[in-house]
Amino acid sequence: MNSTEVLDFALKAISDRHGEDTEAYDMRGISILADYYVVTSAGSNRQLHAIANAIVEEAHENNYTDYRIEGTRDSNWLLLDLGDVVVNIFTKDSREFYNLEKLWADGKRVEIKED
Repeated sequence: MNSTEVLDFALKAISDRHGEDTEAYDMRGISILADYYVVTSAGSNRQLHAIANAIVEEAHENNYTDYRIEGTRDSNWLLLDLGDVVVNIFTKDSREFYNLEKLWADGKRVEIKED
């Protein structure tokens, strides 16, 4: 499965669980760590974990098992490492505090199509 297909199922899962202010950055040729970085916000800690679980479910449905989750049950920020796609899910306050988007300013923003 290529990185664009992984990005697509991650964005679908985020949309299905109503992630907010989702942004994706194409970092191919810029970062050696990942092809795409994604950031989204959740209205609550519960929604944050629901989004992460939805991404894991989509991964399994797509027979994709190359992933890791960083963060705990009490975290306000979860990182899903899907190989060439890294997804950061934040509560709104944590996203504002960490402001990770500034790290990816050199990347090209990916247009996200809403279903």
